[in-house]
Amino acid sequence: MPRTGQPSRERVASARRALAILDLLAAEGPLGTNEIARRLETTASTVSRQLGTLVDCGYAEHVPDSGRYRPGIRLVHLANLVLVRLDLRTVARPHLEALVDETGETATLSVPGDPDAVTIDFVTGHHSVQGVTQLGRPSVAHATAAGKVALAFTGRLPEPPLRAYTERTIADPQALAAELERVRRRGYAEAYEEREAGLNAIAAPVFASDESLAGVVALQGPLPRFGRAAARKALAPLLARAAEISRALGSTPR
Repeated sequence: MPRTGQPSRERVASARRALAILDLLAAEGPLGTNEIARRLETTASTVSRQLGTLVDCGYAEHVPDSGRYRPGIRLVHLANLVLVRLDLRTVARPHLEALVDETGETATLSVPGDPDAVTIDFVTGHHSVQGVTQLGRPSVAHATAAGKVALAFTGRLPEPPLRAYTERTIADPQALAAELERVRRRGYAEAYEEREAGLNAIAAPVFASDESLAGVVALQGPLPRFGRAAARKALAPLLARAAEISRALGSTPR
């Protein structure tokens, strides 16, 4: 088995072939089934099955008039998401570093997922004792500050049943809906020992130029160092930095 967090050494031939088709369509399309098969030195029937799957998933489009195929709009969507997240990291990084200088605690940047938010950058706090933070780590939607901000400002809701990670986790869907309304009204979320015992976190939204949720900035730290009083003190710099990042992305201050 591969090590945790590492890609497998095994390769899936069909997936590699599908990506080769997409590369070919992007570079030379539109192309027909037989043309693609000749270029990739495989059979037309194999290419036809791959194209059918790619069309169903939106990664390729069939042109009825010519019978050829071209890249699908889904690729444009994915490319835009990648570009937005790269720009977001570039803009947010100095503000994460400033937050750590201002509060001493670990600052994270996440993007909304479905339903969990996903960490795309972080700056470790100045203290020796830290919570666990990793790139790509999901922030459980209903049990973390970043996750609740993502839910509140995207309108997504996790499917019940909701797992209770600690005795403080909001596992009732109606109670969660009420909590998300408070997050929208206040403009930030908190999670006091809701995902992990002994860990506190606060989070604020970052908005894009179209006022959609671009990301979530959060601070987290262990108790008792980052208890309720410390979190309240850190809230002002957190909100200020989130607002600065939003302005840099073209959002109108709220």
